Amino acid sequence: MYHDLKSAQRPDPEKVLTDIADYALNYEIRSSEACETARYCLMDTLACGLLALNYPACTRLLGPVVPGATLAGGARVPGTHYELDPVQAAFNIGAMIRWLDFNDTWLAAEWGHPSDNLGGILAAADWLSRRNMAARKAPLNMQAVLTAMIKAHEIQGVLALENSFNRVGLDHVLLVRVASTAVVTEMLGGTREQIIAAVSHAFLDGGALRAYRHAPNTGSRKSWAAGDATSRAVRLALIALTGEMGYPTALSAKTWGFCDVLFQGQPFKFQRTYGSYVMENVLFKISFPAEFHAQTAVECAMTLHPQVKDKLDQIEKIVIETQEPGVRIIDKTGPLNNPADRDHCIQYMTAIPLIFGRLTAEDYEDQIAADPRVDALRARMEVQENENFTRDYYDPAKRYIGNAVQVFFRGGSHTPRVAVEFPIGHRKRRTEGIPVLVKKFENAIAGRLPAKQCEAIERLCEDQKTLEATPVTDFMALWTI
Repeated sequence: MYHDLKSAQRPDPEKVLTDIADYALNYEIRSSEACETARYCLMDTLACGLLALNYPACTRLLGPVVPGATLAGGARVPGTHYELDPVQAAFNIGAMIRWLDFNDTWLAAEWGHPSDNLGGILAAADWLSRRNMAARKAPLNMQAVLTAMIKAHEIQGVLALENSFNRVGLDHVLLVRVASTAVVTEMLGGTREQIIAAVSHAFLDGGALRAYRHAPNTGSRKSWAAGDATSRAVRLALIALTGEMGYPTALSAKTWGFCDVLFQGQPFKFQRTYGSYVMENVLFKISFPAEFHAQTAVECAMTLHPQVKDKLDQIEKIVIETQEPGVRIIDKTGPLNNPADRDHCIQYMTAIPLIFGRLTAEDYEDQIAADPRVDALRARMEVQENENFTRDYYDPAKRYIGNAVQVFFRGGSHTPRVAVEFPIGHRKRRTEGIPVLVKKFENAIAGRLPAKQCEAIERLCEDQKTLEATPVTDFMALWTI
């Protein structure tokens, strides 16, 4: 059909936008597994945020945009005394969550961390609830937060299944902006038209470049980029709620739309409709703060540590087998300049547990990196793709993230080849993983909050129904200091 490029007649909104809006507005979450997983996701995500508060590189970015620009009755930032407007609070919470590369992960054609969306969700929910109470209206309850989390996970994750933004040089945080925009606009009372408008603006913003994730530019922006994205989402939601117009073909407009400008002219592809699939299958980073493609490599190295710790100077080579995305993203040689560089290097993340039998956030700091044994082991590592790992990585029925490690010594001896197909945070290891997740959560809050608050938070979070019925304002009050 002929399309008149000169016509100014405004078309109906395109299906990508309406599907997102209809899902955010109308879909009823019926999956008890998704709801339970969302509760654990909430716990794990806030644990990551509190752990990040131990790092000055993170905390110096927190607080108001300018000194003194606080908002009485605003959104609170867990683990701090800040009360901020919801846009800046979303940045604070989002930056905390992502700082240590320790929150959940979704791996498909595109990657990402769906719990990044909690920054905008929690900030908007607390601000709206406190405003409601000031007007003698009911606050939101935590069920609304968990529902928004499930929906944000789903929007981000389903868009990621078949659409690789990294292959055109764009960072996955644009999906955080899109997902957060949709669910926050709905949470704040937006109509279908307003949600469509807000999401169209989220796509019109384009995408951040991935340069800050890759050598030679790897740096700490990757730790606050998602906070920036989820805070931008809150801003776009508030703009849409004023009645500001949307853009019905923001994606598909010839020449000027997202797909032509940034996606090599290709339309988005979809493997499935929106439901609760992503939350049910999300990957938790439970044991190690490491880029997820290396999680099982770290497990392998931990297994091998007792066999190699006293023979490090006898190692001839170390062979690491990984998936194709692991080769493309985190196979890195040469000097590593900062913690952000190191936590995206599979060789570094394998060397540390081989040497020390651990991998913690502190192990990315300069003091540990300066140990000459680290670079000595890195220099002896060979990283190669295992095609079976790659195939299982992309299989929607598996979504494995396999790695294998084997150490060879001078003289011809070697360790067994240790392979792990999927990490402890995988859905298939939930029974094993959840107790470890809960322990991570308890340790994180104990390191930041008074004992009575920790006890109250633990009691609240261990019961699904009680948590869901709790007002957001009461929940957030437990996290302030």
